[in-house]
Amino acid sequence: MAGDGLNGVVCCSFLFQPMAIISSKKHPDADGDSQADLFAAAQSIAKPEPRAAGAGCVPTERPESLLEAAVTPAELGPAEDSLRPQRLADYIGQRALKDVLDIAIQAAQGRQETLDHLLLYGPPGLGKTTLALILAAEMGVGCKITTAPALERPRDIVGLLVNLQPGDVLFIDEIHRLPKVTEEILYPAMEDFRLDITIGKGSSARTRSLPLQRFTLVGATTRVGALTSPLRDRFGLIQRLRFYELDELVPIVLRTAAILNAPITDSGAAEVARRSRGTPRIANRLLKRVRDYVQVKAAGTITQAIAAEALELFNVDPCGLDWTDRRLLTVMIEHFNGGPVGLETVAAATGEDAQTIEEVYEPYLLQIGYLNRTPRGRIATPAAWKHLGFTPPDSQLSML
Repeated sequence: MAGDGLNGVVCCSFLFQPMAIISSKKHPDADGDSQADLFAAAQSIAKPEPRAAGAGCVPTERPESLLEAAVTPAELGPAEDSLRPQRLADYIGQRALKDVLDIAIQAAQGRQETLDHLLLYGPPGLGKTTLALILAAEMGVGCKITTAPALERPRDIVGLLVNLQPGDVLFIDEIHRLPKVTEEILYPAMEDFRLDITIGKGSSARTRSLPLQRFTLVGATTRVGALTSPLRDRFGLIQRLRFYELDELVPIVLRTAAILNAPITDSGAAEVARRSRGTPRIANRLLKRVRDYVQVKAAGTITQAIAAEALELFNVDPCGLDWTDRRLLTVMIEHFNGGPVGLETVAAATGEDAQTIEEVYEPYLLQIGYLNRTPRGRIATPAAWKHLGFTPPDSQLSML
């Protein structure tokens, strides 16, 4: 999608449900878990009752922007469960990925085996957690969900592994952020379904192994290149999630509107989808804001005109740009004649943090062709000039 200009396509993502995050408090000896302690802990952990997939989640981040694809605390409640598709057949978009997973599921069920370990990568908000829950539902097993930063100490991952039931799905979000020690514990667990722990030191050291139930690890990451090779190579399936096209987002908006009891026309759904940056989560979030606007300002069905009016109120323009996106481009055009201009200079001129600009705002502007990165700095493209109502320099010269 990045090379197609994304003008009519917008990114949004499925609202990610509460993640059952296994967390631990930091101790002064955070990296001082002895192998003997781990072995004792693994043997003494009580088996919990099986729980429904997707239960219990702890919010970890609070995005500031309505168009930011990261999950917000408000999107972690039980009320969001119904917005997630429960079966692969109900999952909209990602056709190639669905075909691969459907074959893997049927083959595993035919052999009565567990699924291969699966690594999902791509931008946030595209449905990685939803797919993990769907895989567990299709296989008829439980799903435990956590995040890599929550696995602060080796005993955290040990507790998860020994509590897994046969065939369970273990979903680890942002898996590239796993601590090194925790990652090494996963190696034999993924390959041989055992837990290797060394007890003692020096000549008296001995290795003890605990057998584990066969399970499926589903890892999700936004930075697949940050994974170490030993970990990445242990996944049997590695699949990328792409941004959604407009014709895929419209059914998602219509489905969410039906669940939320918010009457909407096809053109109204298309207007919301067009501004959602190709991400289902953002589309659902924008739809909720439009629903609020209709409830207070214009009771009735959500039409294209009403959706556009509501989203303009929230500073979301027809190309999915918010106030900060437009300000970045406007400063580059008005102060630096469109560039090239360095990142630090743009940050100083706009009052935004350079890292935030680079990691939050620039990716989408690059994808829709409004910004270019060059060795000399950032350049606002002619498309950006026209979108903001300016005349590109080339056009000016041709008129003279």
